[in-house]
Amino acid sequence: MLKKLLSYVGKYKKQAILSPITIAGEVIMEVLIPLVMGHIIDDGIQKGKIGYVAGMGLLMVGMALFSLLFGALAGRLSAVAAVGFAKNLRGALFRKVQEFSFANVDRFSTASLTTRLTTDVTNVQNAFMMFIRTAIRAPFMLIFALVMSIKINARLSLVFLCAVPVLGAAIALIMVNAHPRFKAMLTLYDNMNSKVQENLIGIRVVKAFVREDHEKKKFTGSTEDVRAAQVRAEKLVIMTGPIMQFCMYASIIAILWFGGHMITGGTMESGQLSQFITYVGQILMSLMMLSFMFMMFVISRASIQRIYEVLTEEVDIVSPENAEKTVSDGSVKFRNVSFSYFKDMNNLALEKIDLDIASGETIGIIGGTGSSKTSLVQLIPRLYDATEGEVLVGGRNVRDYDLGALRDNVAMVLQKNVLFSGTIKENLKWGNENATDQEIETACKQACAHDFITGFPDGYEQDLGQGGVNVSGGQKQRLCIARALLKKPKILILDDSTSAVDTATDAGIRKAFRENLGDTTTFIIAQRISSVQDADRIIVMDDGKIADIGTHEQLLETSEIYREVYESQQKGSQDDQPGNGKEAEE
Repeated sequence: MLKKLLSYVGKYKKQAILSPITIAGEVIMEVLIPLVMGHIIDDGIQKGKIGYVAGMGLLMVGMALFSLLFGALAGRLSAVAAVGFAKNLRGALFRKVQEFSFANVDRFSTASLTTRLTTDVTNVQNAFMMFIRTAIRAPFMLIFALVMSIKINARLSLVFLCAVPVLGAAIALIMVNAHPRFKAMLTLYDNMNSKVQENLIGIRVVKAFVREDHEKKKFTGSTEDVRAAQVRAEKLVIMTGPIMQFCMYASIIAILWFGGHMITGGTMESGQLSQFITYVGQILMSLMMLSFMFMMFVISRASIQRIYEVLTEEVDIVSPENAEKTVSDGSVKFRNVSFSYFKDMNNLALEKIDLDIASGETIGIIGGTGSSKTSLVQLIPRLYDATEGEVLVGGRNVRDYDLGALRDNVAMVLQKNVLFSGTIKENLKWGNENATDQEIETACKQACAHDFITGFPDGYEQDLGQGGVNVSGGQKQRLCIARALLKKPKILILDDSTSAVDTATDAGIRKAFRENLGDTTTFIIAQRISSVQDADRIIVMDDGKIADIGTHEQLLETSEIYREVYESQQKGSQDDQPGNGKEAEE
């Protein structure tokens, strides 16, 4: 797991290697400084050699400057390496998410993926920076300072044998108990991000229903849960500090006690005791740094696992080897197709679907909410794969095609119309980045969008704002249809994509399709009978199955479901006419 993550250091490997080397130089200087200081006390001050004191003092200043230089270099190199590592890791995560199928995204949730790309990567970045600085500094200083202290007085060094086991046991106990707490905290982070995302997307609904106070309470509750979880995790980790302080000061007191007796007994010099105390501080500080490094690893371990889960997630929809890259025509066949979002044959969204659609046909699809109309068409561009049976496009199984080639030939206007920040033209060019202005204008005319676009001050260069907030729902739908038409696809799927436009505009769009898309196989999912009644055939869906199929006239005679929907819509249309109802009677 760590090996895979560390592979993303990439071109910043040089800085990651040089940082520990410069830290080693800093440690050597810091370890030698107490040695020089001891000589100044014992061989200079006590013997009254002022010249010796001055010379050794200058040497100590020089060593301190070199230590400062090495430390500054180490800090810069480690920061560059850590930030570069985080950049590469985020890039790898984002690229991986772009490969995900809908099923993969559903497994993680959008909020969780956002947390992993932000908070989790930041945790790993901080842990990596601490590691490349502390993994060399702490062991080096510990070993060098320990060797020097043993060399000064081996008997006095036995004090460490009491302090180290206590510190090690405490750190191990904290590490074991802290990890699950941090894991739970990150899960609550996902929940909080989910509420933020949901609120921002639905901010207009929140304001329309005056639910600001309710949303504030929900968010406050989420943040309080995160705070409580973080406190619960952090209060365990911060116990490291008091334990370290206790071990350090207890050791210093013991050394001063025993060292003082050794000085009075003549077995130790004052300068040696001063050196020894400095080395004790370095040893205990090294142990403290190691403990903090382990604590940072504990904190980031949950983040590492969550990032690793995304990077190693098996994408269930991929292009096969030697994939077919040419879609011959827009014919579509469903052969005994069943589909479940949960890969569970006992919980099917679609069941035993058999269809044979010729290239260039216009197919209407109608049915109640939850009848799996959208599920059916999502199998054509392989947004999901059939659980059983096969879907054929252009006479070949969709699993045989290169994903890019298949989806380039299938244009889909989803139920939820999505536009991006930028101008109208930039959004339209998602359909064809090389489209000319004439092609863009033609597509917009077919989608009945040209007139309202030219009504904007900047026309096709009008900025849409984030998510297309500067256009209405109907305008957004027509822009999405125009974007799909620019692909010049062999198959066009409109998933309830004219629900927000008036019936006259809907009729205009359908007329443009009949006149300009004769060779394109078109699927129209709709709630209004009027949107599909001119289709070559209409599929009536009911509970994941095809209830009936035929032309508008045939279904009025043979399909009870279709006839009931038609009559209810006709009645509703008549009731809306002026002169009907209570107002007419009055």
